[in-house]
Amino acid sequence: MKRTLFVNKFYIVIWLAALIFEAMKKILFFLIGLFTIGLTFAQESGSTEQEKNNLIQFSGVVVTMDSLSPVPFTNIIIKNTSRGTVSDYYGYFSFVAQPLDTLVFSSIGFKDSEFIVPDDLEGNRYSLIHSMLQDTVELDEIEIFPWPTPAQFKEAFLALELPDDDIEVMRKNLSADLLAEKAAAMPMNGSLNFKWENQQRANQLYFAGQYRPNNLLNPIAWAQFIQALKRGDFKKKD
Repeated sequence: MKRTLFVNKFYIVIWLAALIFEAMKKILFFLIGLFTIGLTFAQESGSTEQEKNNLIQFSGVVVTMDSLSPVPFTNIIIKNTSRGTVSDYYGYFSFVAQPLDTLVFSSIGFKDSEFIVPDDLEGNRYSLIHSMLQDTVELDEIEIFPWPTPAQFKEAFLALELPDDDIEVMRKNLSADLLAEKAAAMPMNGSLNFKWENQQRANQLYFAGQYRPNNLLNPIAWAQFIQALKRGDFKKKD
């Protein structure tokens, strides 16, 4: 009987020791986890505080190199990142950057350029006037034909009836009837319109302050009219 009680007490002590060990192990894991979280938080807080101290309000204007005209809607991107901004209509931009950031400026019609933010700035603000060089893009030559397919072009080309020599082509192009038709259908250009307008103004100024002459009572005009009738100037010519 005594031996049975001793064995039971022994098992109870072992069970209690196991429970205490499990509890101490959980407490130890909890303390280790809490210490790790606290250390990580402290590092992140220090890193965040350092990054805040390194942030720079970067502002500026993008202009052309030759005329210093603003370049609107220029893309400003921090290299190897997705952060950046776009300049407004007047070329102005402003965003947050860090020292030694490489800024890439790009715009249609201009060559890409880069700028590295200095690391020896005093303060957290920096202004820049960035100039960009115009870029000439040469496109490949494109030939436009009035035929939708090469086969139709070939058929139309083979059906052409060309004259025998160049002299005949020159005669047709320089014929009096063709030139008169082209001249009648050709509108006045800017120079002729300007000349006609000046002539009208000159005519108005010539008779300013007086009545225009009336040839109905002019004997010289009547004599010239009678002579023209005798010569047959008013007859219909074939």
